Amino acid sequence: MLSEYVSSLSHVRKLTWEEEMALWKRYKEDEDIEARQEIIEHYQLLVFKEAIKYPLQETVVLDLIQEGMVGLMEAAEKFNPDNGVAFSLYALHRVRGRMIDFLRQNRQEVLVDMQDEIQAQPYLQSATGDTAFESADFDSLNHAVNSAFSRLPGREQDVLRNVYYKEKTAAETADAMDVSTAYVYKLEKKGIRRMRGMLSRLMHDRK
Repeated sequence: MLSEYVSSLSHVRKLTWEEEMALWKRYKEDEDIEARQEIIEHYQLLVFKEAIKYPLQETVVLDLIQEGMVGLMEAAEKFNPDNGVAFSLYALHRVRGRMIDFLRQNRQEVLVDMQDEIQAQPYLQSATGDTAFESADFDSLNHAVNSAFSRLPGREQDVLRNVYYKEKTAAETADAMDVSTAYVYKLEKKGIRRMRGMLSRLMHDRK
């Protein structure tokens, strides 16, 4: 599905600065919805590039793209082209905000996604069609998760423990650690990426 979306992006016509300004004029002054749609299509790549920064399964990345597109449309509605600020910079803040809100609201599903990613690997399919996860001893898998977690750098452990196990918000975690919220999100992404990598290697060794 993601590959199909990427393919569709290659067919989007890129606008020149003059063309974009003309579209903004039509949209803001004449309420031309077709002009708005052309602007949105032109900036789809901005949403895609932001979504793929998160090391998540394809279905979750597609959810992030959907959220980001909502943010992009909201940004277009509120944007004033006469303010001298590039729309890409203006829109990115809202696009990123929508994605972060989605991840925060669905943090448990994102954590489960790490397990889904492991189960989906082709080398986990047995001759009977059962996955290794289904036939594996749960205690062994639980030990693997705990082992991977224990090998994370201390601050990444602190973030994942607060966000996923204690269900604190990123802002609360940032306050507790005396760091910025942005830094918490950065540590969260890195921690998830490391755990996925370690667990995937473990499953590969068991094939």
